[in-house]
Amino acid sequence: MRALNWTSPITTRPGAVAAGGPDEGVAAHYGRPHHEQRDLAASQAVVDLSHLGVVRVSGSDRLTWLHNITSQFLSNLAPGQSTEMLVLDPNGRIEHAAAVLDDGEATWLITETGGAGPLLDYLDSMRFAMRVEAGVESGLAVLGTSAAGPEPAGAVLTWLDPWPGDGAGSTRYGPELSEHPGAQWQAALHLVPRDELSEHLDHTLAHGATLAGVWAWEALRVARWRPRYALDVDERAIPHELDWLRTAVHLEKGCYRGQETVARVFNMGRPPRRVVMLHLDGSEHTTPAEGAAVISGERQVGRLTSVVRHYELGPIALALVKRSVDPAAPLVVDGIAAAQEVIASTEGFGTGRPPREQRPKVNPALRRSGR
Repeated sequence: MRALNWTSPITTRPGAVAAGGPDEGVAAHYGRPHHEQRDLAASQAVVDLSHLGVVRVSGSDRLTWLHNITSQFLSNLAPGQSTEMLVLDPNGRIEHAAAVLDDGEATWLITETGGAGPLLDYLDSMRFAMRVEAGVESGLAVLGTSAAGPEPAGAVLTWLDPWPGDGAGSTRYGPELSEHPGAQWQAALHLVPRDELSEHLDHTLAHGATLAGVWAWEALRVARWRPRYALDVDERAIPHELDWLRTAVHLEKGCYRGQETVARVFNMGRPPRRVVMLHLDGSEHTTPAEGAAVISGERQVGRLTSVVRHYELGPIALALVKRSVDPAAPLVVDGIAAAQEVIASTEGFGTGRPPREQRPKVNPALRRSGR
């Protein structure tokens, strides 16, 4: 099975309003979107994320193999340890993203709905003589909660979101952990048997949890500045622009596809764009759509990637804008005024960047060619 075509049985429950776009197949909300956000923020709610894809990788070489072909240091990943990885193209652009968890016998990758098939195609193309097997695991579904929230009944594995931690081998282009809004709430993804999804969810609700839709999950994600592959990544995105090196890229590991660009931009260059959070004028009854142009003066300086209505912050969005955009510059999106909150540094330097005298020399021919 290469992809998951799924409509969750939970979408038939009273009040359920179906989600669209990359979240098609689950409920956007159950009639009380702001209450659902509050419950999720208070670690009381569970979210049906059963539209996400799960890939199982088995075999004795699985961790060494994944280590060699992705951005993350995985060769010594301990059972139960949660991390995440990116697959990059030869120019360092993001092609795939996945949550990663190993149970001692297999490595589990949780990815976007339509991404499980393409990710599996890439993994299959890179197997060569390695002792590994990979396949989409259609028998497991994903439920989301706060890490401090209710553990769904029947959960066989739980992944804890490392965002926005900045551990060994990482760098950050945004604020330190103590000043990052993502440190105030941690997400957890639980794998449960798909054919028992309704029963396990009912059992969890019967023990005090409430049900929240994917709108609530997305609102907390955007408020945490957490990048999402299906929305915040375009065909040009490199991890530096999204401050994704802090949890998804290890700078001290060996060569992998795209590693040269990752190292070059970190050591000697600056990312061309930076992610920002936009506070949108809440007096309007509508919000701009993802992909809308971000305008400064009379020129386009970026585009919107994620848009939500937060129960406390009001309408907010993530956007990728040119790094040179003045943080104080007034912005407009679809006629709606927007104010920037800086996430990735306007200077374009990650922490731990070597001083100029220690940076490797660049071949002038490569500099002229733009490589």
